[in-house]
Amino acid sequence: MPASLSPRDERFLLFTLAGIQFSHILDFMIVMPLGPILMRAFGIGAHEFGLLVASYSFSAAISGVLAATFVDRYERKRLLLVSCTLFGLATLACGLAPNFPTLMVARGLAGACGGVLGALVHTMVGDAIPYARRAAASGFVASAFAVASVAGVPLSLWLANLFDWRAPFILIAALSLLLVVIGARILPELRHHLSAAGRAHLLAATFAVLGDANHLRALAYSALIIFSGFTVIPYITVYAVNNVEIPQRDIPFVYLVGGAATLLTARFIGRWADRRGKVEIYRVVAIAAMLPLLLVTHIGVVPLSVWLVCTTAFFVLVSGRMIPAMAIITSAARPKLRGTFMSLNGTVQSLAMGLATALAGFLITQDEAGRINGYPLVGYVAVAANLLAIAFVSRIVQLDRHAPPVDAAVP
Repeated sequence: MPASLSPRDERFLLFTLAGIQFSHILDFMIVMPLGPILMRAFGIGAHEFGLLVASYSFSAAISGVLAATFVDRYERKRLLLVSCTLFGLATLACGLAPNFPTLMVARGLAGACGGVLGALVHTMVGDAIPYARRAAASGFVASAFAVASVAGVPLSLWLANLFDWRAPFILIAALSLLLVVIGARILPELRHHLSAAGRAHLLAATFAVLGDANHLRALAYSALIIFSGFTVIPYITVYAVNNVEIPQRDIPFVYLVGGAATLLTARFIGRWADRRGKVEIYRVVAIAAMLPLLLVTHIGVVPLSVWLVCTTAFFVLVSGRMIPAMAIITSAARPKLRGTFMSLNGTVQSLAMGLATALAGFLITQDEAGRINGYPLVGYVAVAANLLAIAFVSRIVQLDRHAPPVDAAVP
């Protein structure tokens, strides 16, 4: 059963978790709009840049497997704060990296810590928030993506242009360490999942998760959603600058406008899913997301205003799918195994991100003028994965969907 928190404590929990989610999402996101700058700074091409993005994801996948062996053996708050501290230090190392190989290693370390953080944030939402409000709570935490887009990315790009590409990473590291201090005072201890797990075999919880057919269906569904988005996402900025001919100085507007729209719609989608059904609303948003997936990957040279319409629809709908989807995935886990399940889900999502980014990197090429070729094919791959996810969602059983509603205020 979810932990019993007062409305005030629940709001503090969600604000703090959203802040932590903001820091590691921004850390992952900022590399992509910095792509043209990093490619020039280190003299690398699209393939190397794709590997830089994927290094974060593959490391997060490995850390998720390792975390699955111990995450349900420890109290949630303590583990989250330790992970956030290590994440802040790894991100600082990114900002201090003297060359491309060192940056690759530092990105891998940040990904290892960020993967654990993401799993723990969603685990704590599942542990603390009743099913009847879980999509709204997921929508609130997911708004961290929008805030990262509206405030984090434009500020980071401004700092990168004013000082150096290192400045955003140093800022994120400082923010992460500040959140550790806040979390130590604000977050409640969550230990109701602790029982015989501490005495069980090291891999007992992992085997229990992987031995459950419903868990496996939820993990496959999760992978398909992430794969469909991350074939396209890492190369949007490079494509915008080189093919759509959007000036680098205007790229912050893409994230500002798209993030602002997502900030307005994320909580609406979450509350809508709680009222009308998480599976039903997921299908509606996922079907609508196919249009911007194709537009963003096929459009040619257009004015900034037209590009903003396409990318804003992409932000709202492609990320909007994840709000009901994460509520469905979280609810598919047996409560005492939720931490292990979400760690393995983080692994699956990170592998899907890395594979999608690497595959797209091999499908696209750059000509002598720097233009991206093959991006339309990437769009078709994304739509195919999205259709598979839509077909798959009805096979997932949400274990606590019949829990009685609980009256409390989600921010």
